[in-house]
Amino acid sequence: MGPVIRLHGVKTIVEHPLPELTQGSLWKNIWHLSWPTFFIMIFNFLVGLADLYVAGFIGPDIQAAIGFVTQLFFIVIIAANAIGVGTIAMVSRAVGASKPGRAVEIARQSLLFGAVVAVVITAATVVYCREIVALAGMPGEIRAVAEDFLRIFAFALGPNYLLIIANAVFRAAGDVKKPLLTMFFVSLVNIAGDFALAFGIPPFPAMGYRGIALATASSFAAGMLISLALLATRRWRGVFTEPWRVDFPTIGRIIDIGWPSVFLQVAWQAGSIVLYNILSRVGDGAVTALAALTNGLRIEAVIFLPGFALNMAASVLAGQNLGAGNPQRAETLGWKTAGAGMVLLGTLALPIFIWAEAFASILARTPEVLAETANYLRINMVAEPFLALGTILSGAITGAGDTRAAMWIIVVCMWGVRLPLAYVLAIVMGYGPTGVWVAMVVSMMCYGLLMALRFRGGRWKHVRVE
Repeated sequence: MGPVIRLHGVKTIVEHPLPELTQGSLWKNIWHLSWPTFFIMIFNFLVGLADLYVAGFIGPDIQAAIGFVTQLFFIVIIAANAIGVGTIAMVSRAVGASKPGRAVEIARQSLLFGAVVAVVITAATVVYCREIVALAGMPGEIRAVAEDFLRIFAFALGPNYLLIIANAVFRAAGDVKKPLLTMFFVSLVNIAGDFALAFGIPPFPAMGYRGIALATASSFAAGMLISLALLATRRWRGVFTEPWRVDFPTIGRIIDIGWPSVFLQVAWQAGSIVLYNILSRVGDGAVTALAALTNGLRIEAVIFLPGFALNMAASVLAGQNLGAGNPQRAETLGWKTAGAGMVLLGTLALPIFIWAEAFASILARTPEVLAETANYLRINMVAEPFLALGTILSGAITGAGDTRAAMWIIVVCMWGVRLPLAYVLAIVMGYGPTGVWVAMVVSMMCYGLLMALRFRGGRWKHVRVE
């Protein structure tokens, strides 16, 4: 029988046992956490896809404006993801150590801090909406649409922050079915709302692109309410029933663990911009190369969803088993999860490598773009097992609280390997886009090997999260 959550305070609430992740079958533990996370990511993907798909019916200018705002949204929620990283590391340790009262307190402080950050960012986005769009250099013909869309879309920030943090709490405890249910509902509301509000399906009036923004904000608000309602029942009830007070040491620890995630993502996004800049300098084929990169990354992102699911599984498993005082089991789970990811991603990459042209034709619309997209896919598929190795082991050491190591490895691979090598191969040596694709492969191999060395070294086992 697994551990029973008993909330601290006057009342003791006995809950059904949590999934036992600190003993029992290793493969069962990995499967229990990974398959719902995979579908959660599918639903997240569908939310963004639905917005762009519906916008395409309204007009290419609308689609371009919404695409810009969506990318901006991803940057803004980096802070929420960072809070989620800190929350998972600390809550999973507390659950593994059979300290449910501490787990509840961490969850409360995470939600409180996330709410404050979300309010500040939402207010700043609404007030400085025009300046943000202007700073991004949006073309004049779509600037007004982008401003309008962003102003409405900003109200999705707060609900999404709390949704991300609440789901992080559930996952840290091994409860992945509640986030799965919530994100299914979010995607359903968003997709239905996009069509109903954009085109005016009775009883709703036709609102055009404003309807898309409103549908997205409404879907995240609904998801937030569901997540908070689930937190308010049973094992997590203490989040709301216990006195609300600001615990600065706990919030400080969440920030300390989570901030490398912010730096990591900013460094990666900035590096991606530089990579696009390098491709823009390859000569006559620059436009083709840029389109091929966009297409290739989209296809690669879809097949890598299982890798991200295993990353989250490794994070929770490492945290709980370290909390339970079993670092050897945490290490074994990390290696097994990474091995499973390498086999799975290698298997998914093989048919894309063999039939690259067929997969490229899904998105490519001209012979030149199709050929270069196929070239991208055939070269990059070689590195998928290494990318799986690095991503999953990164999840394990991040769940252990060793977020600085994960940050520096990714920064080194992007800024110390990928970008310099891409410039040398593509521009200096004249290999063009192929040089960039090769540089990406080399950097992903370095990423996997460096992360494996860090994991094998074992320093992550001794990181304190409290």
